[in-house]
Amino acid sequence: METIYVLVQCDVGKERGIIGALEEMPGVEEVRGTYGVYDVFCKIRGETRDALDSTIAEIRRISRIRSTVTLHWIPSQGGKG
Repeated sequence: METIYVLVQCDVGKERGIIGALEEMPGVEEVRGTYGVYDVFCKIRGETRDALDSTIAEIRRISRIRSTVTLHWIPSQGGKG
């Protein structure tokens, strides 16, 4: 199972609708509104990298999303999950 994190910038005032759309997507385990440069944070899990790529592409098609940043951890650097 793979995990990625996506940071979303959206049009002002559209956060709740985008959060609602993300909540309905398969693989989205957590979604939250945030303060700062990014408006929404979500945690996504998928069986394969291709599944995650598909989810990211679907997210980017949501109306009123301006941009996304995808964070994927680096196994060789270790860390705690």
